[in-house]
Amino acid sequence: MTKLSVNINKVATIRNARGGNNPDLVQFAINCERYGADGITIHPRPDERHIKKRDVFLLKKAVKTELNIEGFPSKDFIDLVLEVKPNQVTLVPDPPNILTSNAGWDTIQNQNFLKKTIKKFKESEIRTSLFVEAEKNMILAAKDTNTDRIELYTEEYARNYTKNKNKAIKPFIDAANIAAEINLDLNAGHDLDLNNLNFFFSNIIKLKEVSIGHALICDALYFGLENTIQMYKRNLK
Repeated sequence: MTKLSVNINKVATIRNARGGNNPDLVQFAINCERYGADGITIHPRPDERHIKKRDVFLLKKAVKTELNIEGFPSKDFIDLVLEVKPNQVTLVPDPPNILTSNAGWDTIQNQNFLKKTIKKFKESEIRTSLFVEAEKNMILAAKDTNTDRIELYTEEYARNYTKNKNKAIKPFIDAANIAAEINLDLNAGHDLDLNNLNFFFSNIIKLKEVSIGHALICDALYFGLENTIQMYKRNLK
């Protein structure tokens, strides 16, 4: 079964626009789980423009499925994750001022750094995942970092899906096959939505989890949260 982890950053963005606690981020996460989400993803950034540090601790107590924390492994981020101990940490190569994740790790250039960082998390029994592009060399080098999983960065697939979906999916099929051959578990995320998710899911072997935020929250404005989560879940069958 491929799990659906809902990224709730955008809900925090709406809350922060007016201050206070409306919408209630923790209650939103609880509702996501109640409506069928298999996990909750958050991506705290240094400027706290959406997820705040206190949110991380509150969500750790509230989430009953799986909590996945994404982020660039700065010292502050590493310390936060080691203190909270989520089910999974997903490392992304985001500089502090970037709007959203826009590239995977160069796992060759950053091999030693990633290996040392992942070792810290694994010593605390936190499952690790590396955000990577669908490139053979990057996936093979990711394996050498001792990460448990990789998360395929799917923006290119989503961008080209309407032009030629068979051509768009090909690099990701190859990437999934490589990951399977070297016993590296596989996640995916970025710009997956109700239009392109099922085709991706149907063609990618041994897909453990998809993390979806922006599109799902937008769809929830039209269709309602419960209905939207069930629509995404149906696309993973």
